[in-house]
Amino acid sequence: MNALNLVSNEQLAAIAKAIAHPARIQIIRLLLSKPSCIGGEITSEVGLAQSTVSEHLRILKAAEIVTGEIEHPRVCYSLNPEKLLPLLDLLQRVASSQVTNDEACCVSTNDKMVCK
Repeated sequence: MNALNLVSNEQLAAIAKAIAHPARIQIIRLLLSKPSCIGGEITSEVGLAQSTVSEHLRILKAAEIVTGEIEHPRVCYSLNPEKLLPLLDLLQRVASSQVTNDEACCVSTNDKMVCK
């Protein structure tokens, strides 16, 4: 059984919603680029106010995409890539779908969708 079958539509939408912001994508990319967990430097790397970064981290932590461990005097953040597997499964299925332009009810032409 794949990861997509293990979550509901609501859970999958919550994962997608949690990463659906440019700053949160930037935080995920930053955490992905670091071999170990990072803390306070997220604010300087992202270039946003501490309170704004904290709010984005709160959302990512609530979705369990990012984990935070308290290592006094700071919090150390790292990615939890397993949480993204259901979204990855869905996107891979979409990308590998075998619908051709002849079979599709709508096709994209010159930046417009044309429905048959």
